[in-house]
Amino acid sequence: MSRISKILVVADPTATEQPAVSRALDIARILGARLEVFACVYDQYISGEHFFDSRGLEKSRASMVRHTIAALQKMVASLNSEGLDVSYAARWDSPLDEGIVRQVLHTQADMLIKDTHHHPPLKRSLFSNTDWNLIRTCPCPVLLVKPSTSYPYAHIAAAVDPTHEHDKPAALDNAIIAVAEELARETGAEFHIAHTFLPVSAAVCASAVPGAVIYPIDISEEVIEQGHREALTNLLAQSPRPPDHVHMVAGRTSDVLQDLVAEKDIDLLVMGAVARNRLKRIFLGSTAERVLEHLSCDVLVVKSPEFETPVQREGAQEELIEVTAAH
Repeated sequence: MSRISKILVVADPTATEQPAVSRALDIARILGARLEVFACVYDQYISGEHFFDSRGLEKSRASMVRHTIAALQKMVASLNSEGLDVSYAARWDSPLDEGIVRQVLHTQADMLIKDTHHHPPLKRSLFSNTDWNLIRTCPCPVLLVKPSTSYPYAHIAAAVDPTHEHDKPAALDNAIIAVAEELARETGAEFHIAHTFLPVSAAVCASAVPGAVIYPIDISEEVIEQGHREALTNLLAQSPRPPDHVHMVAGRTSDVLQDLVAEKDIDLLVMGAVARNRLKRIFLGSTAERVLEHLSCDVLVVKSPEFETPVQREGAQEELIEVTAAH
């Protein structure tokens, strides 16, 4: 039985193309999962934040949500969803990423799917973007779809860290492999495992960075590599892989993964995210952003089973206006 039985996909009814919705329909069909197409609705001018919240404003918000529902229904009806259990939902909520996470909690979704686009460096450094906030706070795996990626997936890679550096829980690697294996099995994709690590020279240079691994100055490259190889072998002991499908490479994570994706024609990269304090989140985020921005393939971000989202089920900006329709 599939671990993924309910998928929530974020849609923009105003967009002409819906790569995330198309991908969600394909994955739901392959896994036999239920699918909900969701849009988060908000307009500060009728939010009531700065004015007396009259009955007229309440009606305007409800009308806006219903208009969005109608657009969602029309959009999905134009796609090939025959034989699937598809529903539509919209809710008035803000900020966008928290509204999406609240819907994930409400529906108990096993996977969230959203399309992603290139963000200019200045915007990434000055503003919090929805994709990154979802990586930080969404309790279920988040699939970020790139418009250029083909489907069904032909090559899937799982990026693991069996040495558990940066306080990474051991259960996270197992969760990454389990999700990647399921998708590879159901799509018939070739499955690869990737593990990257810093060589001694790079690790010493990175030692001033919060959360970086620090090796004794007299340790050899061979000893470090052997330690990583043993950890990777132990991780894969229960499900051995062909040697040419297991890749252990020294180097910066974002560079190594980018090379692997290009060399093996990877369509989907599955990687983990670790819950951290505010400072360490920023450090981890710089690596994740490089991966997300420079890879042309889809990226599925998985968290440890013990992760608990900081997002409250009911938000201060949320109105309990929700309309759901079955297709």
